[in-house]
Amino acid sequence: MRLILTAPMAMLLLAGCTAIPNTQTAPAPPTRPSQQSAPPPTAPAPPPVSAFRTPEIMQGAGLEGVIRQDEASLLRQFGAPRLNVAEGDMKKLQFVAPACVLDIYLYPLSPGARPVATWVQTRRSSDGREVDTRACMAAIRAAR
Repeated sequence: MRLILTAPMAMLLLAGCTAIPNTQTAPAPPTRPSQQSAPPPTAPAPPPVSAFRTPEIMQGAGLEGVIRQDEASLLRQFGAPRLNVAEGDMKKLQFVAPACVLDIYLYPLSPGARPVATWVQTRRSSDGREVDTRACMAAIRAAR
């Protein structure tokens, strides 16, 4: 009897060691986009952009004695500036009076030319709000 009991037990043990084929297949791994770089362009590179840009020139009533004037002329009109900042071929002059601030921007009108006033901005000294440009320029001229 011992042989009969051991034979079925042995068969059960051996059955556990055999591989049962898996009928389910694992999903394929996701594909990644190609890491290759794009081919080089076939057209030639565009020519380099010129460093010089013609500035926009402000226009308006009361600006005739300021716009297109060089630094020496502006200093004669308004006195010594509080700020004189140069950056590249641009220059900013800042003049102040008790009531307002005047910023004058000077740019060359052609490559290599002397910078001249092309734009102005005015504001109140107290809170930075916009003020009449002609009135501010008159106040600065009177304060010098």
